[in-house]
Amino acid sequence: MHFESMRTRQATRNLPLRGAARSLMLALFLALQAALSFAEAAPLEARDFKMAGDATRMRVVLNFDGEPNPQWLLLRAPHRLVLDLPETKFLLHPDELKAAGLVKDVRYGHLQEGKSRLILTSKGPFTVERLDVLKNEDGPGYRLVVDLIAASDRQFEEALAVQSQTTGATVATPKSDRLGKAPAAADAARPFTIVIDPGHGGIDGGAKGSSGTEEKTITLAFALELKAKLASTGKYDVHMTRQKDEFLRLDDRVRIARQHEADLFISIHADTIRLKGIRGATVYTVSDKASDEEAEALAIRENLSDQLAGMEIEGEKQEVADILVDLIRRETHSFSIRFARSLIGELSNSVGLINNPHRFAGFKVLKAPDVPSVLVELGYMSNPKDEAQLRDPDWRGKAATSISNAIAAFAAARSVGG
Repeated sequence: MHFESMRTRQATRNLPLRGAARSLMLALFLALQAALSFAEAAPLEARDFKMAGDATRMRVVLNFDGEPNPQWLLLRAPHRLVLDLPETKFLLHPDELKAAGLVKDVRYGHLQEGKSRLILTSKGPFTVERLDVLKNEDGPGYRLVVDLIAASDRQFEEALAVQSQTTGATVATPKSDRLGKAPAAADAARPFTIVIDPGHGGIDGGAKGSSGTEEKTITLAFALELKAKLASTGKYDVHMTRQKDEFLRLDDRVRIARQHEADLFISIHADTIRLKGIRGATVYTVSDKASDEEAEALAIRENLSDQLAGMEIEGEKQEVADILVDLIRRETHSFSIRFARSLIGELSNSVGLINNPHRFAGFKVLKAPDVPSVLVELGYMSNPKDEAQLRDPDWRGKAATSISNAIAAFAAARSVGG
């Protein structure tokens, strides 16, 4: 009995303590709830904006302290990728946002209560190959990764049509959709499309002849004549990378070819060489290994032209894991060689050629994976006779006719699947 009485008294004494504990726990719960609410309301922080690539392919990376869960959409005029994010505090340095490669402008800011927006403006049409949010393996936070690829107006419009048929915007790419897809079949009614690339331009004058003729002037004059001759047939859709004296990066020339879904890309040049007795035309196709020292030296000179405008961007080597892309490259290279041989045959009937006129080297301007491409050296301006011919409208007319004939044969073969 005494024992039971002691337990009752002990329980009575603990009643106020239990009430205080409950009050303390309630206060802690409310404080924690308030802290969580504040954390939910606090904006994300975004930092370390990076872009890498060129005018044909760009990767954009942005780090967040929390998971951003973006939605994105495409807009035209100009071509833009718009990313809508939860409210975000952008801690970015202006130097990180400078135009680079395919991306010519980056903007960001507050959109509405609880939302922010990041806008990437492109030099031309593009496709979104990948848009992912990945958890950082080596630290806290997440990173947004966007891969953009230069495309044609048709491909961009197709992406807009898909967008309008769904929700008007999409979320980050589902993992099941991150594999590459084969390009849509080309429209059989589409005319054979040619992009002519007059080498050099603007502050990059290229080679200079003994009488002061600049390569950029010769290449533009010839390209305009060739375009007029091709257009007069009514068989082709013909474009030029430049139609005036302006500087263009090498990757921009490739981007333009891909933008027009070119069936053939012809880059026009006229070089100089130390041995002034050497003359005649040469046709180059791309290769990782040069055919000879002269071809390698020429490729190095041409590939360094971007430095003249202080715009050199060290390109990342894109490791091609997709077997489809590898097959496309091989097929494109095969078509390039086929056209080069046909072109040499036509030129040999009208203008002089050097010995071993089909050569190859690692020209950046010929590296579009899906556009058959050649670089034509019309002659050597270091040779007085070649320079005189390059300035002669009659000679240029004969050379343009030969190239036009080679194009006609190549286009006819492609139309029947050859």
